[in-house]
Amino acid sequence: MDSGLYAAYTGLAARTQALDTAANNLANAGTNGFRAQRDYFRGVLVEGLGPASNAQSQVGQTVNSFGILGGNALDMGQGLMATTGNPLDLAIEGTGFFAIQTSNGVRYTRDGSFRRSSTGILQTSQGEPVLNTKMQPIAIPSGDVQISPNGSVSVRTQDGSALVSQVGVFNFSDRYALTAEGVNRFTAGDAKPTTSDATVQQGALEGANQDAIHGTMQMVLVQRQAEMMQRALTVFNNDFDKTAAEDLPKV
Repeated sequence: MDSGLYAAYTGLAARTQALDTAANNLANAGTNGFRAQRDYFRGVLVEGLGPASNAQSQVGQTVNSFGILGGNALDMGQGLMATTGNPLDLAIEGTGFFAIQTSNGVRYTRDGSFRRSSTGILQTSQGEPVLNTKMQPIAIPSGDVQISPNGSVSVRTQDGSALVSQVGVFNFSDRYALTAEGVNRFTAGDAKPTTSDATVQQGALEGANQDAIHGTMQMVLVQRQAEMMQRALTVFNNDFDKTAAEDLPKV
């Protein structure tokens, strides 16, 4: 059997998965703190398809040289900053994540669209507490809030200014430790966070690190590649049908 069939099949499978990734990236191009996912490819080792003296058969060499989708990796590139003027909106410049306490445990995010609850707790738009450097909720008294580049939170009242807490910004030594959960939330599993030296910008939000123009171009490119592999498979199937209809009856 022609090994080109295997190459076309693995190519189609890889491009189909890559198309899902590209579509998700494009759909979230307007989501604050969204981290795009990038596909990476690898060869698949096909063994045992040839004589013992050969490492691989022709089929295995063909499939390996074409490659299959190895998986997805989070793109940690910086997104664009947008000034909002809201003193509780925070953006991270550099590598790092805010920690928030959810009903499923601690999660990490780059979305700094925060607010002060009726009880004075700094929380997300979904009502989840934002955590400080000690993984504790941050209580903010009434007054003018000032947040320094290192995340220190000060509140200015009629009696003066007082330091109340420090917004936690965390990083991970292994970039693959984080797993996407939803559109802009991440779980770290058993990985332990470390304090990040990234800068916190008050009164701003970070957008997605995937813009709509490049996302659209990538999606069109992958879609065309998938269509090309689909046409290749059709050619091989037609050849097999012809062989079955014309050659096999002669045997």
